[in-house]
Amino acid sequence: MFPHGVPSSDPTSAAAFDGLPLSELLERARLAQQQARLDDGVVLADAIWTRADAEGFINEQAEAGKLRSFFRLRMGDLPGMLDVGERALRLMRPLGASPAMCELLRWMSLAACELGAYEQGLACAHEALKLAGELGDVRLHAVALNGLGACFERMGDPWQAERLMSEAAGLLRTNATPFERVVTLTNLCTVAIGAYHLQRDGAAPEQATRTLERALELAREARPHSLQLADRYGIALTASNFGEVLLLMGRLDEAEPLLTEARDECVRAGFRLLDWRLRCMLAELQLARGQATAAWQQLQALRDETEQGASGHVPATPATPIAPTTPTTPTTPGHPPLSDVPLFLRVRLHQASYRAAKALALLGPSLFHLEQARTLERRRAVSQLMAQSQYFVSRMEAEFAADPASVAARDAAEFKDPLTGLGNRRCLEARLPPLLRTAEQESRPLTVALIDADGLRNINERHGHEIGDRVLQELAELLRENTRGSDLLLRWSGEEFLVVFPDTIADRGFEVCERIRASVSVHPWNELAPGLDVTLSMGLASAPPYATDLLIARASAAVDRAKHLGRNRVALA
Repeated sequence: MFPHGVPSSDPTSAAAFDGLPLSELLERARLAQQQARLDDGVVLADAIWTRADAEGFINEQAEAGKLRSFFRLRMGDLPGMLDVGERALRLMRPLGASPAMCELLRWMSLAACELGAYEQGLACAHEALKLAGELGDVRLHAVALNGLGACFERMGDPWQAERLMSEAAGLLRTNATPFERVVTLTNLCTVAIGAYHLQRDGAAPEQATRTLERALELAREARPHSLQLADRYGIALTASNFGEVLLLMGRLDEAEPLLTEARDECVRAGFRLLDWRLRCMLAELQLARGQATAAWQQLQALRDETEQGASGHVPATPATPIAPTTPTTPTTPGHPPLSDVPLFLRVRLHQASYRAAKALALLGPSLFHLEQARTLERRRAVSQLMAQSQYFVSRMEAEFAADPASVAARDAAEFKDPLTGLGNRRCLEARLPPLLRTAEQESRPLTVALIDADGLRNINERHGHEIGDRVLQELAELLRENTRGSDLLLRWSGEEFLVVFPDTIADRGFEVCERIRASVSVHPWNELAPGLDVTLSMGLASAPPYATDLLIARASAAVDRAKHLGRNRVALA
């Protein structure tokens, strides 16, 4: 399996690499990472780590530490990944902020939250975000925000997760690479699936269908980007999300080939945790088709395997009259046995097992799995509250101990555009997701208007930037005069404004925008500069969809249509 004639008779022996320079071993480990050859890669990375440590090559050892973490993460050894990741961080921190350390911290945050170690996950995610800020890299910042959002999703808070991920999407509005698109779209899809379950089983069942439709749109959009990226894990993950949404919609014949494709890729590559998730989904597919006996047997076999991986023994389950389950799959050579299993997977297994046992009238097992699922969900809720409370209290204490007045002033300034006094993008990212969430949960209307000052660049060139700035300031004042206090007014970009109209249908939003357009048309602009004239092209979009990036994209398309039709007009999406 090793290229260039590396001996493979005993791949676990470090002696197999004697005489090869570290640079060549690192190149082979990187290639194994690209090709998702996990067994080869983890052996190489461990050997490099040991040699680099013995020979005093700190940079090579740090890279090997990151590779060791990657291979264990993909193999599903989350506790092992956190252990080697922490060792790598101890080497990397003295070397200063780097994209590699940001990425490692993001992986560790996900692994910790999968295991229910939310305080550790949040700490890693925020450290990654801080480092991305120090490096000044917008793409790193967006990916780190996605990582923080993923922590909240695993903690059972999809709305906070969506806020953070929408902020990340806003940072990469026009120049995202396929990798960043896959990360953002896949995470948003996962968040929508989580929100769907909470809405369906909670206080907003009428919103669940719309949320699931949004998840389908995100899954469908992510799929081609993952294929373009050609990352095997990304392809399997986007296929599994796509298939899961179709399964939840009852479109079983469409879901099955996607889930099967994703599972085949997981088996080939050794993506253990994703494979377990897919096996659970395929059992849920059997349940949806009325094949309760087959689903029960598959779920019990999967539960036996995960429990043995976690603790080396299988806890007792009430006896059932069902035929013996499939024998437990032995641990594959090269894959270390897991010392724990992700919390969300354990909950899902118990929930699916409960439904299967209930369908088969197995009262004892059904009660057992229902109680187990509820116990785990309560544990997650308590852990989430403790982690959030501890983190936010610690953060506030540290900041206010430094300078309470400057912290308050900074927080206010962070959300305001200094030229116009309107809100900025950070203000949008903080305030729009809750507005959308309320509108969706309570079936209230909401309309967004994107406003473009026609020809502002020409105004700057002809009259100077000082006049251009005065134009923007007076436009901001005209927006204030023609909107309500409850409306959200923001400067979106150099010559663009954004207005969010809560509790407003599209027709009413159109009327308000026409009033704004008319007031701008008759404003005495020539008092600022002779011959100056200002008009607006405006685009409106109304929810649904209840997603920041999709609404703004529709409003932007409407602005383009208004300009195409001759400017100085309002267009509906």
